[in-house]
Order: sequence, then structure tokens, then C-alpha cells
Amino acid sequence: MIPRRARISCAGIAFALCLQHLVSAIEVPLDLPQPPTITKQSIKDYIVDPRDNIFIECEAKGNPVPTFSWTRNGKFFNVAKDPKVSMRRRSGTLVIDFHSGGRPEDYEGEYQCFARNDFGTALSSKIHLQVSKSPLWPKEKVDVIEVDEGAPLSLQCNPPPGLPEPVIFWMSSSMEPIPQDKRVSQGHKGDLYFSNVLAQDALTDYSCNARFHFTHTIQQKNPYTLKVKTKKSHNETSLGNSPAMYRARGITETTPSFMYPYGTSSSQMVLRGMDLLLECIASGVPAPDIMWYKKGGELPPGKTKMENFNKALRISNVSEEDSGEYSCLASNKMGSIRHTISVRVKAAPYWLDQPENLILAPGEDGRLVCRANGNPKPTIQWLVNGEPIESSPPNPSREVAGDTIVFRDTQIGSSAVYQCNASNEHGYLLANAFVSVLDVPPRILAPRNQLIRVIENNRTRLDCPFFGSPIPTLRWFKNGQGNTLDGGNYKAHENGSLEMFMARKEDQGIYTCVATNILGKAEAQVRLEVKDPTRIVRGPEDQVVKRGKILQLPCRVKHDPTLRVLVTWLKDNAPLYLGTRMKKEEEGLTIFGVTERDQGDYTCVASTELDKDAAKAYLTVLERPDQPRDLELSDLAERSVRLTWIPGDDKNSPITDYVVQFEEDRMQPGVWHDHSRYPGSVNSALLSLSPYVNYQFRVIAVNDVGSSVPSLPSERYQTNGARPEINPTGVQGAGTQKNNMEITWTPLNATQAYGPNLRYIVRWRRRDPRGSWHNETVRSARHVVWNTPIYVPYEIKVQAENDFGRAPEPDTYIGYSGEDYPKAAPTDVRIRVLNSTAIALTWTRVHLDTIQGQLKEYRAYFWRDSSLLKNLWVSKKRQFVSFPGDRNRGTVSRLFPYSNYKLEMVVTNGRGDGPRSETKEFPTPEGVPSSPRYLRIRQPNLEIINLEWDHPEHPNGIITGYTLRYQPFNGTRTGRTVVENLSPNQTKFTVQRSDPISRYRFVLRARTQVGEGEPLTEESPALLDEATPSPAYTKNQVDIATQGWFIGLMCAIALLVLILLIVCFIKRSRGGKYPVRDNKDEHLNPEDKNVEDGSFDYRSLESDEDNKPLPNSQTSLDGTIKQQESDDSLVDYGEGGEGQFNEDGSFIGQYTVKKDKEETEGNESSEATSPVNAIYSLA
Repeated sequence: MIPRRARISCAGIAFALCLQHLVSAIEVPLDLPQPPTITKQSIKDYIVDPRDNIFIECEAKGNPVPTFSWTRNGKFFNVAKDPKVSMRRRSGTLVIDFHSGGRPEDYEGEYQCFARNDFGTALSSKIHLQVSKSPLWPKEKVDVIEVDEGAPLSLQCNPPPGLPEPVIFWMSSSMEPIPQDKRVSQGHKGDLYFSNVLAQDALTDYSCNARFHFTHTIQQKNPYTLKVKTKKSHNETSLGNSPAMYRARGITETTPSFMYPYGTSSSQMVLRGMDLLLECIASGVPAPDIMWYKKGGELPPGKTKMENFNKALRISNVSEEDSGEYSCLASNKMGSIRHTISVRVKAAPYWLDQPENLILAPGEDGRLVCRANGNPKPTIQWLVNGEPIESSPPNPSREVAGDTIVFRDTQIGSSAVYQCNASNEHGYLLANAFVSVLDVPPRILAPRNQLIRVIENNRTRLDCPFFGSPIPTLRWFKNGQGNTLDGGNYKAHENGSLEMFMARKEDQGIYTCVATNILGKAEAQVRLEVKDPTRIVRGPEDQVVKRGKILQLPCRVKHDPTLRVLVTWLKDNAPLYLGTRMKKEEEGLTIFGVTERDQGDYTCVASTELDKDAAKAYLTVLERPDQPRDLELSDLAERSVRLTWIPGDDKNSPITDYVVQFEEDRMQPGVWHDHSRYPGSVNSALLSLSPYVNYQFRVIAVNDVGSSVPSLPSERYQTNGARPEINPTGVQGAGTQKNNMEITWTPLNATQAYGPNLRYIVRWRRRDPRGSWHNETVRSARHVVWNTPIYVPYEIKVQAENDFGRAPEPDTYIGYSGEDYPKAAPTDVRIRVLNSTAIALTWTRVHLDTIQGQLKEYRAYFWRDSSLLKNLWVSKKRQFVSFPGDRNRGTVSRLFPYSNYKLEMVVTNGRGDGPRSETKEFPTPEGVPSSPRYLRIRQPNLEIINLEWDHPEHPNGIITGYTLRYQPFNGTRTGRTVVENLSPNQTKFTVQRSDPISRYRFVLRARTQVGEGEPLTEESPALLDEATPSPAYTKNQVDIATQGWFIGLMCAIALLVLILLIVCFIKRSRGGKYPVRDNKDEHLNPEDKNVEDGSFDYRSLESDEDNKPLPNSQTSLDGTIKQQESDDSLVDYGEGGEGQFNEDGSFIGQYTVKKDKEETEGNESSEATSPVNAIYSLA
């Protein structure tokens, strides 16, 4: 399914918003002299909140900065004289402050703002200031209104006059809303109309409420109380407002009659651009329906709305075409009536051509045009600088011709602000337009070197606002070429903008705008970049998914690589909250565990700063259906009942089945059982019932997702009792001991009992026509017969019975009394060896009389007594093989070769094993051995491979030798196979490699006289380095921790760490020792090679031959340092071994040479007179 997609271009939206600027008037830069221009003012009809300060806005621009003054009611308003009134700085806005007291009503009136500078005066519109009012409702006594049932009634509201008009609504005195419908409704003036009154209307009272906007207060009128005079009692009105109700109440049906407006015709006037509201409210029994028509045509399309139950017709934004005759038709079953409303559309003045600022160069001509329309047609009045043009000083360059002022040969000093006032009886328009005479060379008002980016194939515009006087001509060029851009794909506008209808890749480049007049020229450059559009190449598609599943909605986007794209998701046109179950990924959205709340529209929006693309898909979530409801029982009968239900919501997956369940409260109360199943297309079923069951039903709906919650249960239905119609099934008789027989059966359930006190009549006798029947009545599903002979057949019957009678005669079943152990063992057991792992058995069967039960099987118990190999331990666990049925031969397999076995035979019945036969012994011959336990491969060098293996775990005979086959291979190439026959005691072998590159495949088998055993195959590992032989390789990879080289390395590292710890301890404890002789003058040669490479030679620190270590002193191979090389005696601290002494007992040792920091004077370290100190110095 193709996703629904909507592509939106931000550039296109911006372009549409800016089209209105393409023909706007050229603005005069504020750094140039110019008359005032009003930029902000309050609305004409200005209503203020009496609790707040009053702000009357008036702002203007100009050069010089304008000054402001006000008139009130046509007279000069002296702001300075009133301490409550102030004017904002650099603004004409009036602020009237009431914090220190005062009455806002004192400042009501008509205000007008004047903005002046050296070049003229601009005027604001006349601002009619009014203070909001919310007067109290006049006190009045409201009498009880008596009215006949069925008569019309109107309750008057007459709210107090507020400013603005209050919002009217009706409530009871307990603040409950009055329900409204086509019989009872509120008119647009606030009155409440009853087309006909019913007795139920007297159950409440009626109060009109007025809510005032500014004060947010509600005024409540004293409530009306109705007394309805009826012909019949009120409790007979259960039929609602239907015609049958009126007849039942004895109310006379009447034809419609208009309650508002009165008569058959009326007229209404509305101003152009306002909303027209036509209303027709009619009485009648039953309440009439209202229909609307327009004479000579249809109701205005697109702006017509029916309100108040079709009693009101609203036409928005009325125009002259909406004039005419409208009629409302009120009708009921008794007749109809029509009212005609003649609509006249008048118009306050509205602009056809509003005057605009005029900028002229000295000697130029120009004109101001002021054209307005209205009904009646407005009059045009010109003013200059706020004064009527007739009373202004004469200007020979100016000529007034009705709605146009013509200027010829204007000169500097002729600047002024002209006002045009268009007025009629419904209102007025006031526009300011200045005439400014300037002599200015061209200037570009836009920033230099603009960058415009646009999406390919979109419309765009390049702006080049300019100014000059005379007005410059502006031309556009691309990439410095001489052709003016206008026409074809381009359109140059008067305000300097260059419109491009479709931007293409070849339109990229540098665009230059050049403004020229007689005083010079100015230019600016705009760089245009055309970008690839953003597109969703794979969007989400409509999906149907089951609840709880994982859903993926793809959204793969292609966009211009120079633009940053942002992908967002919407659900039902609102931003999607991801939460923990949703994950937004690079190319889509994943929803984990879909729920019902996830259903809806999903929109993927890929946006850049220039455009965006969207793709939408709808997700339908399939869930288990809602439970059925409103179960109802009907057609009650002795053995059936009809069950009806209302289906629940199918949750987007059609209901396939309904499962009807029942519960009874006698045998299994609270346990529900399936009764029947019906197609999902039905909602009613005739249920078959059983006698003496107190039924209660419920229904479960099933769809492809699963089953609904069960419905609420129905009411109970009790059926009458009857005798049982069936007997128990599954009757069995079997002994649990050798002298009894237990009789069991499947009991009847609640729908089979058919009556109270269900019981069972159990009868039995030995299977002999001459035998007599025994019987017993029980209530459980079990009976035990004692003192029976061993394993004798019985005839058994079980019959159901209740208080209404017995079931039909039951069937007869055969059972057996208990068994005893067999008395005899199989005889003449003979064994024949088949091979090294199997034997064949034969025996003589026991007599059937000795079995004392039902023969199940013969069993052969056997165990491995010893191995024919010396000193080989074996398990003597007993095993057995079963031979079901009455037979005299069998096979025992899976024996161990070359072993001694023992075997016994028994016969088995349901009680157990009989006595054992005579024990038989037999050996098994040799077999082939199992594979060797392991095969280890070692490669000490590139010339040989050492093999080592262990004997097989199961020799299965005498090992006569080993067969080794090996073959070199390199990739897919293989060499010749070599076969070596090895002695039985040999477990090692060395292979001479034919080349150092190939690997080898080894196959090793052990042999007995029978043949070769199972193979063990291994391959030599690949060499990591041709010069380095690999370590040993075994079938189970050798642990590195068991290798000698690894253990030695770890020991050396541990010993070095220990020596470092010892040296640290000595240094901390003694702080160093002084040498026997003074070696302070010895310094290290900074050019010594050992110093340069970081190594130390303790001999280089000794100047005396006697101080050299003994010739035999050396570091041991395991990394330890022998005692004669130690500088300090550890014996002194109880930490060392015995020291080395000369014959005279003097201690042979060297002492640490540690110079003071001052003595070293920056030379290299002078420590490390021994290997121990060398290690310490490195540490």
C-alpha cells in the first residue's frame, strides 16, 4: 500500500507570505528627512477595564522625531494639566493612572492623536474610549407562572445593559444547566422559549445569568417557577416526547406558530463584512422542525451555518450578494408555517485605492488617489497636516480634483502630510499619506553579499530594497553578464525584488542589482544556491498488527548533503512522545509491544531549514475483542433456553466465534464449563439443557488475536429433575492386593445426574453362569470387594440412580481380582554366543497355572563379572532385558567383549518377578578396541614431529599393536600416506618432516586379533613463525599454565618483585649506609655509553681493584642474585641467609654509595654499586 504523503516547501511558504511585499510602497530611510507616519494606534471603539490603568496608544516615526499632542471630543487635551495623565517618552501613548484614585468614567470620550515635525502633521483615527460596565440586575418580584401542559411559553431575560454586551445562559437556582433541544431553546437575545410545555418542566426553576467579559462576573436574575396544569398524572409520561406521549397525556396536537419573530414577514439590516444571524422560533405540538431557504437561489455556500437546533441561520462575512429574502419553514405533523425575512446589506466605507506616500524629486509630477466605496456612497474630504485643505495656505503646484490631488513641478519645501477621510452614516476611514520632495542619489538598503538558498524547482525571490530621488531604475544581472534579467523565468518588481518562478541548478550564481538615477548608481550582489529537495524515498505504510508485537515503520530520507536534516514523528498530527517502548532509528521507528493506544496516524516528517517532506500511514492494532454484554434469557423450556447478547467491539479483528459457558452451583460451584460454540455472525443461540441443573451462562468472544474477557453472567435458570439417562463409563475391576478387587468408574457430572442424591448400584459375580450377583449402593466412584481368590475373572455392572429413578440397565464389564507373585522360574536356559557383544537365549516357559496373574514378560538379568584381561576393573552393575509376552527365546546385546558374564531368568506378572532360574555363566570373545585415549603432537623444531598417545580405555581384547597412518597436506594438496605398524607397548613415535611448511594429518588405531579399532584423528597445528616451533598440541588443548617455560617466567617475575620489596624495606628502615672508604670524588662520566643507554655497571663506580666483586660472583640463571653481590647484610635484620666471610672472619661486602644531593651537583645518579641497587635505581 502506498503511504499517504504530503510535501511542503518552507521556501514556498515564505514566498507566499512575502508576495504582498512585492508591490508595497518604497520606504524612505529614517536617516533622511521625512514627515511623520503613524505606526501604531488604539482601535476606534476602545473599551477598557475600569479596574486597570488606561493606555491609549499612538506611535509614529519621522525625521526629525515627531512630537505628539491630543484632542478630546474635538478640543485640545492638555496633558500637562492633569496629574493622572502622562505621555510615554519618545511616544504619543497616553497613560491614565488610577492608583491614587479617580473615576475612569470621567475620561470617556473621543480622542485623536497628532504627530508633528518640521515637514508635516499626521493624524490617528478618532478613538472612542468607553469604560466597561457590568450593572446589577434590577430587583424584581417574579410570580409563579401557571401554564397549561402543551401550551407555548417564553421566559424573558432582559439583561441589564452592559458594555460590551454580556453572554447569556440559563441555569436553575442550584446552578444546574437547563437542557436544550428543539422543544426548549434560548434565543439570541437571551429569552428562553418552550415550543410546548410538559409537566416535567415544572421539576426545576429557571434563572437567567449574564456573564460580563471584563469583570469576569456573573449576574443572576431571580428564578422563574413554573406550575404546569395537566390533564393526567405525571407518572404516565414514560414515553418521552413522542407523539404517543402527547396522546397519552391528553395534549392536543397543534400546528406551528412563530414565537419569534412575529407575523409572516420582517426585515433586517446588516453591515458588509459582519455576521448575519437570522432566527425563527416556533411553537407547536409536537415541537416543529425548522428549514431555511433563500428566494431565487441557494443559501450562500461556504459561509452558512445552522445553529440552535436549526432555529438560527448564521452567514459569516456578509457581502452585497447576500441581500435578498430568506424564509424559515416551521413544520410538524399537523401542518407548516413560513416567515420571510428581507435582508438589506449596507456598508461602512471601505478602501478601493488607499493613498500612499509620495516621494518626488524637485520638478517632478505626482498624484495622491483616495477612492472608497460604501452604502450609501461615502464622501471624500482632504486634509493637509490635519487641517481641511480648503483652509490651508494656497499651493500653486497642487490641484484637488475630487478623490485625487495632482502635484506638478514640485519643489523642495513642499513636503506635507495629507489626510483622506471617507465617511458615511455607518462609519469612516482615515488615511495618512505624505508628500516628500527629496534629492537623493541611489542607495541599496539591503545587507551586502546576501546568500539565498532555495530548493530546486521552487519559486524564490532575490530582494534588493533601494531608495533614491528621483526614484531609481533597478536592473538585475547574473554572473556579470550584460543582459537584464526580466522575462521568461524571471520577473523584476518595482520594489527591487527579482522573482524566479522555478529555481534550477543552472540558476545558481552571483546576481547583481544596479539602481540608477540622474544622481548616480548603487549596486549589491546576491548569491543564489539551489539545493536538492528533501524526499522520503521509503515511507511508512498502512499496517495491521496484533497487540504485543514489534512494529517497524520505515522512513528513509534522501536530502541535499549540505543541509542538515531532522526527522521527527507525529501521531495523529501531534508530536509523538517516544517513551520507553518506542525507538527512533536512522531509517525508521520501532514500537515494542504494540498496545491499543498506539493505533492512529503516524507521520514521518523529514525537514531541513529550507523544505520538508512528510509521509503518513495508519496503524491498526488488532486486539482481543471486548466482552459481550447484556446477556438475556428467553424462550424458557424444559430442556432448552434462548440466550441473547450484545457483541462488544471487535478491536479491528472480526469476531470468529462465540463460546458459551455455564456454571452450576450444586456439584462444582464457581467452576465454568464450555457448553457450546457459535459463529461470530450470530448474537443469539438456543441452548440445550439437562434436567436438575441451576444454570448460569456467560459468553466469550473470539477473534484471530485471542479470546475476550468473559461477559458478566446471566441470571440463573433452574431445570426440573428426571431419572438418569446414562450409566457411568470407564468401569474397571482390578486387584490392589492379592485378595481383593477394586471396582472404579467415571462418575456422572452435574449435567448427567438429572436429579438429587445421585448414587451408584454396583453389582458383581464370578464369571460363571451359575454364580450369584452381589450388589452394593455407593455415592463415590469406587468400591472394593474383599476375600477374592487370586486372579479370578468377574462380571461387573454399575448403574446410576437418583431420587427420580434409575438409569437404563447397564452394560457388563469384565474385571479380575488381585494377582500374586509367580511360583515357578524358567528352566533349561541355554546361551549361544552370537558375537563379541551379543548372545542368543532360549528357555522353557513356565506353566500358566504357576503365574498367578497376567503374564507380562520374561526377564534376563545379567552382569559383567570380570574381564579376561588381568588387572582390569569392571562394573558389576546388574542389568536386565525384557521379552514381553509368552515366548521362549530372545537376544541380549550391547555386551562388553572379552569378559565373563553371569545371567538369570525370571517370569513377571502384574505383581512382580517370580523366582530366579539357575545362574548361567558365559564369556564373550575378543572384539576391536576403542580409540586411544589421546594423541599429543609436539613440534620441537622444523624437522621432526613427536607423537605421544595412551592405550585405549576399552581394549576389548589383547592389544597386538598400533597402526599409525599419516599424510602431509598444504591447503588442498596432499602427499603420500605413510603407514607405520607399531608394537603394543609403544606409546611414542617421531616423524621426520619432509618439508618445514606442510601440516600433517595423523590417524591412530589400536589392534587386536579381531582387527583394528576405532580411529583417533589429529592434525599438526600450523606454525606461527617459520623460525619458531609451535608448542605441544593434544586432542584437548594443553593449558599454558602447565608449561615449563611459562612457570619459569612467572617465577622469575615473582622473584624480581620480591627483591624490589626487600630493597624498599631496607631503604625505609635504614635510610642508606656509608661506604668504608670515601668515594665522594667519584662521578659518573656523562659520556659513558652505559649512562646514555640507561644501563648501569657497578664496576664503573669503583676506583680500587679491591672493591671489585669476586670473580665468581654472578647472577643465577633463575634470576636471583647471589649473596656475595649484596651491598647490605640482611643478616643484621634477620632477613638474610648466612653471610660470606674470609678466613680471618672479616665480612666481605660492598656498601651502598649514596651521595648527598648537594654533592652530586646535577650529575647523573651515583647509586647502584651492586645489581641489587641497580634494580632499586631502575625502580
